[in-house]
Amino acid sequence: MDLQTTIYLVVGASFALYLGIAFWARAGSVSEFYVAGGGVHPVTNGMATAADWMSAASFISMAGLISNMGYGGAVFLMGWTGGYVLLAMLLAPYLRKFGKFTVPQFIGDRFYSKSASTVAVICLLTASTTYIIGQMTGVGVAFSRFLNVDSATGIYIGQAIVFFYAVFGGMKGITYTQVAQYIVLIFAYIIPAIFISLNLTGHFFPQTGLGADLQGAGAPLLAKLDQVVTDLGFKQYTTNSAGSMLNMFFYTVSLMIGTAGLPHVIVRFFTVPKVADARSSAGWALVFIALLYTTAPAVGAMAKLNLHATVNTAVKTNGDLYAAESSLQYEQRPDWMKRWEKTGLLKFADQNGDGRIQYYSDSGLAEAKAALAKATKEGGDVAKAQAAVDAAQKKHDEAKAGKFAAAGWGGNELTVNADIMVMANPEIANLPNWVIALVAAGGIAAALSTAAGLLMAISSAVSHDLIKNVFNPNISEKGELLAGKIAMAVAIVISGYLGLNPPGFAAGTVALAFGIAASSIFPAIMMGIFSKTMSDKGAIAGMLAGLFTTLFYVFAHKGLFFIKGTEFVDLVGGVNGWFGIAPEAIGTLGAIVNFAVAYLVNKMTAPAPKHIQDLVESIRIPKGAGAATGH
Repeated sequence: MDLQTTIYLVVGASFALYLGIAFWARAGSVSEFYVAGGGVHPVTNGMATAADWMSAASFISMAGLISNMGYGGAVFLMGWTGGYVLLAMLLAPYLRKFGKFTVPQFIGDRFYSKSASTVAVICLLTASTTYIIGQMTGVGVAFSRFLNVDSATGIYIGQAIVFFYAVFGGMKGITYTQVAQYIVLIFAYIIPAIFISLNLTGHFFPQTGLGADLQGAGAPLLAKLDQVVTDLGFKQYTTNSAGSMLNMFFYTVSLMIGTAGLPHVIVRFFTVPKVADARSSAGWALVFIALLYTTAPAVGAMAKLNLHATVNTAVKTNGDLYAAESSLQYEQRPDWMKRWEKTGLLKFADQNGDGRIQYYSDSGLAEAKAALAKATKEGGDVAKAQAAVDAAQKKHDEAKAGKFAAAGWGGNELTVNADIMVMANPEIANLPNWVIALVAAGGIAAALSTAAGLLMAISSAVSHDLIKNVFNPNISEKGELLAGKIAMAVAIVISGYLGLNPPGFAAGTVALAFGIAASSIFPAIMMGIFSKTMSDKGAIAGMLAGLFTTLFYVFAHKGLFFIKGTEFVDLVGGVNGWFGIAPEAIGTLGAIVNFAVAYLVNKMTAPAPKHIQDLVESIRIPKGAGAATGH
């Protein structure tokens, strides 16, 4: 059976499974629609939470970014897994004991203000919509390659599938669908990693294979990778960092507290029967997540080494990387490269006209030449573009004592989108067709599972927190369910549109969403639980200040509402102008602003009423709490 037929069968079977479960577990009441009736087993909830949280960014993009960034990619591992520890210890049990449907409802009741609830909805919608853009980017990557359609068509197909099982199944349908999706995605991630680890190092477990010797080379895998990438002008893989130490710290903290503040993850802990089950399900989720996250560093490193070995034969033979015959002839490129070229996510541009692929760090020469060609064609600043080419050419000629120039290399010729590394990994390693098909199903499952959870959070925020609690308290249960489904449909359309023009790689876009949640929602929840006197005015001012600070910096780099061409980076001192902090890491600063503003405003206004202080005290009682309150 050929590869494409195998992919159609495996992916089609997974879709049939998801839709069948959604129909079987469709919601029949408001409680089932929002929190699956509050009766989900902790292990089941842990698995569903893992699928909900391990999105396209985790499955498709994270290992690709680690492959590109090396050690610097550890910010994703530390931030996202560390955030779950925070969530399990500091938030989940208390929120479950409070016994409400949603995060905005908790904030509204705790801060005794519909205005606070409305601001929380705005923060939630902003973070969730940004997050979905990353999922739609991942859906486009997966479908464009494996179903032989363009990225836009892939996004439309994904929208239709998510609409069906999210809108009709609600949280009950989503929960059991996500269990199935977790099983698919974890097998799809680990099985290829085991194959490749055995092939390269002889180790069954990729986690140990990462630190083992390459078979036949007598050198550790990471040492060989370091040698190859530095010889080709890239930064050393095992020491490369994500900017300055401050940026690395801010990036990690932003992802960590952003994880603990994501509404679509928090709402999962409202689906279990008891308070103790909320903490237990968080622990199980961490176990299920760790299976993928401890494998990701090995996947990233092995994929990078295999890619270099594919385009430069001297990597395997320990020969001369600069010899003409070492570079792969473009006409002899493997089939997997031809397939990915069709998607536009892998590109070749013959800079020196020799018909061979040179993949190396050229000090930005190829990029500068492309900018010059564009300026010349479209009437831009040609002189400035030419100066950039001259500067890049000088660096290129000086690099590696002129070895690049001496070899006749005219600039890097291969552009590899970081989001394809995991999806292409089994093809690069020549694994069986069924493994490649399984990875296709896994990537799609990861993107769809998180998109469904996000849409559920958006739906409940609009229908339950805005319409029922603010605008129309007397709305019927049937009307509330209808409003929630309409909100989902609108969110699917908007996210699909934004997914066609994302602000960056899937994981980078998701990091922005985490920053928004970190700066707006997390501080409000923390103060709501652990500060008895925090007032409504303090919480509202803090949320707005944190959200504005983060969005201002993000939009300066990515454009207003992520619309390209509307950037205003000069207003923030240039790229990463605030202390060298990247926009993906700015959520930490936003959270600091949130806490500081809330504290100052709270000092200048009346503290929370006594009955609210008593409520907070009762939430924090760890023992003798009994069952959680009903919904």
